[in-house]
Amino acid sequence: MRAMQLRALAHPARLAMLERLAAPQGCVCGEVVRALPLAQSTVSQHLKVLVEAGLVRLRVEGARSCYCLDAEALARLRGDLDALLARLIAAAGCGGPTEPC
Repeated sequence: MRAMQLRALAHPARLAMLERLAAPQGCVCGEVVRALPLAQSTVSQHLKVLVEAGLVRLRVEGARSCYCLDAEALARLRGDLDALLARLIAAAGCGGPTEPC
């Protein structure tokens, strides 16, 4: 799952969408479309990738699609990345930014 989530985060438009969804009233797809210089179909496709990656939740209310961040999933990903990067740094024998490898 982590690789899928990182792939979802690798696109600048999707990062912008996450920032928009973090703002108040950032839930309805139409509001995300108005905030970005992208076609509605493009925004919908990017939101689909974020939902499939488990970073965003979708709730359908009649004809409206409401999206919100999955804070728990984002926190888990952050913890996983912190642990992974710490292991990589330790395995590389680097002491930190002031000690060259």
